[in-house]
Amino acid sequence: MSDLETNKSKLARVLARRQGGIENLIGGTSVPAQSGKTFATTSPVDDSHIADVARSGAQDIDAAAQAAKAAFPAWAAMPGAARKKLLHKIADLIVERAEEIALCECWDTGQAFKFMSKAALRGAENFRFFADMAPAARDGQSLPTHMHMNVTSRVPMGPVGVITPWNTPFMLSTWKIAPALAAGCTVVHKPAEFSPLTARLLAEICHDAGLPDGVLNLVNGMGEDAGRALTEHPDIKAIAFVGESKTGSAIMKQGADTLKRTHFELGGKNPVVVFEDADLDRALDAAVFMIYSLNGERCTSSSRLLVQQSIATDFQQKLVERVNNIRVGHPLDPKTEIGPLIHKTHLDKVTSYFKVAADEGATIAAGGSAPEGPGCYVQPTLFTDATLDMRIAQEEIFGPVLTVIPFDDEADALNIANNVAYGLAGYLWTNDLTRALRFSNAMEAGMIWVNSENVRHLPTPFGGVKASGIGRDGGHWSFDFYMETRNIAFAMGTHKITQLGMG
Repeated sequence: MSDLETNKSKLARVLARRQGGIENLIGGTSVPAQSGKTFATTSPVDDSHIADVARSGAQDIDAAAQAAKAAFPAWAAMPGAARKKLLHKIADLIVERAEEIALCECWDTGQAFKFMSKAALRGAENFRFFADMAPAARDGQSLPTHMHMNVTSRVPMGPVGVITPWNTPFMLSTWKIAPALAAGCTVVHKPAEFSPLTARLLAEICHDAGLPDGVLNLVNGMGEDAGRALTEHPDIKAIAFVGESKTGSAIMKQGADTLKRTHFELGGKNPVVVFEDADLDRALDAAVFMIYSLNGERCTSSSRLLVQQSIATDFQQKLVERVNNIRVGHPLDPKTEIGPLIHKTHLDKVTSYFKVAADEGATIAAGGSAPEGPGCYVQPTLFTDATLDMRIAQEEIFGPVLTVIPFDDEADALNIANNVAYGLAGYLWTNDLTRALRFSNAMEAGMIWVNSENVRHLPTPFGGVKASGIGRDGGHWSFDFYMETRNIAFAMGTHKITQLGMG
C-alpha cells in the first residue's frame, strides 16, 4: 500500500468518529448550538462532506462567556507551577495525537501532509514554551525612590476571546491559546468556519489533560453571528484575532463600546529583496519556499519578489523552472508540495488575479490556471514584468502566486518595498553588511529576516505595522497583551504631604 493510501485509510478511521458532528464545548460539556442550527464543513480535496458543525449565535457565546467568567478566579489563583504542569500535559497529548491532527488538518484545509505533519508538533512546542514561562508570568520590577518603594507586577486580565483563521488553524490556535492560559486567563475560542475540525481536537485534548471546566470554551459559528457576539460581549476583556485586515477593522469597531483590548495579526504583501551580490542559490530556495509552501496561504509569505535589474533575467529563468516543477497533488500524499486551496470562494478570489495580471500588462510566466474537476486546486503561478502600481503588486492574493518586480538600485528597492498598505514581514538578501543594516532599518515591517526565510524563534516578537496588525506575540510580549500591569507604591513614611484646610 502506498503512503497516500495508508494515510487515506488512517483518515477514514479518524473521520468515522466524527459522524455525529462537531459540537461546542462549553463549561466542560459538549453541546449543540442552542438554536439547533448547523453548517457543513466540506473538504477542498474533493468537495466531500466532512461533518455538520454547530452554528452558534449570541446565546451560545453568552453561555461560553459566563463559563469562562465563572472559571476565571480559580484559574487565575492557581500557582504558575501548577499551570505549567497542566500545559505540559496538554503538549504531551498533542504529541500523542499528532498524526490524527495532521490528517484532519490536511483534509479540512487542503494543506500538504509534508508540512502539516510538523504543524501539530509546533503546536505542542507552543504549549511547552509558554508553560515554562507560567511561573514567572506575574514578575515585575522594583523601582525605588528615596521616599517610596514601587513594585510592579502583572495580573491576568480575565476571560478573553480568541478568533483564529483557516490557514494552519491548529498551530495558530495554540499560538494564541497557550499564552492566554499560561497567563491565567480563561478563553472563549471561535475558530474559522472553513476549518473547524482541529479546533475541536484541541478542546478535547485540553479537557482530557485535566484543564478545569470553563477555562477553555469552544464555540463554532459564522463571523457575523458568533464572531460579532464574542467581540461585543461585555464579559470578554480582550480579543486576539488572526485574519484579514478588513475583518480586524470591523472587530475594532465592534469592541469599541466595551473598550475591549485588541490584538491583531492581519494581512501582508511581504517583499523579498534580492540584490546582485547575494547568495543567489540560497535566495532562490528561500523565495520559492516562502510563497509556495503552505499553498501560499500564510500571512508571512514572500508574495513580492524584488530582484535587482542586473540579475533579473537569469534569476527569473531559474524561478520559472522551479515553479513549473512544484508538485501539486493530493494533500495526504507525502510527496505533494501544494494541495488544494481552502474553499471554492477563496479559489475564485485567487484565480481572479490571473485576469487582473493580464489586463494590467504583466506576464504570466508560469501557472495561471486551475485544473478542471473536483477540489480547489490551482497551479503555482508566477507574474513577471510587474510594476509597483499594479493590483497584483499591491493587494494580498493569499495563494501560491508570486509577483516579480525588478529594481535599479537601493533607493528604488526601498521605495517598492515600503509603498504598500501592509507591513508584516520583509526578507533581504545581500552580502553587503552596511547595506543590510541600512536597508533593514528603513524597511516598514514588524519582522525582517536578512539572508534567511521565516525562521521563528518563540521568545522574539511577532507582529506587523500599518495594515498588518496591532500588538506582538511571542515571549513576554504575549503576556503584555493577556495581563494587566499594575504598580504598588509603598511609602517610607518620610515624604512631606501638603496640608490643606489648616486655616
